[in-house]
Amino acid sequence: MKIALVSVHGCPVVRAGEKDTGGMNVYVLETAKEFARRGICVDVFTRTHDITDPEVVELAPGARVIHVASGPPETDKSDVFPLLDDFTAKISSYTDFYGLSYDMIWSHYWLSGLVGLQLNSEWQVPHVTSSHTLAELKTRAIPGEPEHPERDGSEHKIMSEVDSIVVWSQNERESLDEIYQVPQRKTVVIPPGVDSDRFSPGPRLEAREKLGLIGDNKMVLFVGRLERLKGVDVLLSAMAMMDDPVDAKLVIVGGAETSPERRVLAEHAEQLGISDSVQFHASVDHDELIQYYRAADVCALPSYYESFGLAALEASACGTPVVASEVGGLPEIVRDGRTGYLVKWRAPGPFVNKLEQILQDDEQRALMGQAARQRALELSWGRSVDRLQAHFESLTHLQALAGCGQAAG
Repeated sequence: MKIALVSVHGCPVVRAGEKDTGGMNVYVLETAKEFARRGICVDVFTRTHDITDPEVVELAPGARVIHVASGPPETDKSDVFPLLDDFTAKISSYTDFYGLSYDMIWSHYWLSGLVGLQLNSEWQVPHVTSSHTLAELKTRAIPGEPEHPERDGSEHKIMSEVDSIVVWSQNERESLDEIYQVPQRKTVVIPPGVDSDRFSPGPRLEAREKLGLIGDNKMVLFVGRLERLKGVDVLLSAMAMMDDPVDAKLVIVGGAETSPERRVLAEHAEQLGISDSVQFHASVDHDELIQYYRAADVCALPSYYESFGLAALEASACGTPVVASEVGGLPEIVRDGRTGYLVKWRAPGPFVNKLEQILQDDEQRALMGQAARQRALELSWGRSVDRLQAHFESLTHLQALAGCGQAAG
């Protein structure tokens, strides 16, 4: 089996946590490599994001990224829509020139879904999509948040025309049924995974020394993009309301040092009077990110909406309990009261209560960390791709049978 994986804006070799990058980039990277280990070839088609990008980057033997030069490299995700026809045409030209053919199209996010529909009409192979986020759910989470005018209609079109939809949680499956009237037989729930060998527990003080975070203060960690949807403002307000905010430090990892989002959050921390208790760190590679998870006493994800929440899973794999909003796929990872806490209301008060419970009870925190690690061991990339492979093979088998039937007719 050969898979054409379409990820227009989510390049797997761009560092996660920077603008327009995050869990989707990690997901594409890890699943492509895991498929390749099984002898299944994967070509990831994505836009050129930097003028220094090579046209082809090998992720692993059998898995590669093919950068498609479509529009200026610095084009923001919100401005990519007009480039989709050009992007699709260049994929077709590339595959024709090199004589490439595929058994499956797997698209990620609505922009890629539209490309997948065009390629599907040309190649006549099964098209599976993964949405990662849905416009309607984002709008419900943060009313008034601007969305691309083409997105909602495009998502309806994609959901109705694809052969199958891979979702990360039962919550997402039910949302597709409710919002897009997608029958549940068309969706399959396959959660992402984590590399539990790399993301593993380690000495907390040693990790802090490696990161230059010397001190015995309790440490709350946030990892992710710096955007309103992630609820970092809620976390800052919660830190300001804690009994003794000076004793607990908040470390925020994500975004660029010069990003306007970071400046706004830093100003908010200053207005709350907690600037000395908040540290901002730019996005880092995985090896360094592991040290942050190990250094933390608790990881907090106060998201307004989260399709899954890979940061929660990575923290859990490192033995760090998680306090997260009870939204999207986060309940698939966090076992409330066992591996951390789920907060129903995205407001500072409830987060203060749960964070203080964990930070003030060393024994409970240790037990939760152990349980979090055990939960993470149940969600590996190997298990995830086992199920993806079985699902994809069933679709290609049905396609082959349909082709035989047409030929016989």
